[in-house]
Amino acid sequence: MNKDSSEHALEFLLDFNGRIHRLKRGYWLKFEIKRVAATAARPHGLSYSFTLHAPSGQRLVGFDNAHEVRSRGSRFKPRSTGSDHWHRTASDPGRPYEFAGVEKMLDDFFGEVERVLQEHGVGTEVIAVDDQGDKR
Repeated sequence: MNKDSSEHALEFLLDFNGRIHRLKRGYWLKFEIKRVAATAARPHGLSYSFTLHAPSGQRLVGFDNAHEVRSRGSRFKPRSTGSDHWHRTASDPGRPYEFAGVEKMLDDFFGEVERVLQEHGVGTEVIAVDDQGDKR
């Protein structure tokens, strides 16, 4: 994907900030994304949180960069320098995520959303959209 199309995808996604997509049976998706100053923890200059929630409000899946997480496995494994990570389950404290662009992250997020919704017997059809948007 070229730089222009990547920037277009990012601009499109930035318009989703504050948006909640309601799904059947009370499940919902929340999108938060803003441009920030690039830092070691956020070298791409984005602060984001994409989450799938159960009807109770419990987070079931999440991709975000709100805090650093430890690598899993050997203590000798190199630590990630960024704070990009994802939560595969409600109880997962997070695992490092290699941010390779907005499009890839969205593909990965929606792949996990589909997996979890399928486990819960819920489809991916959006039945309502709340735009609480604090735009950029």
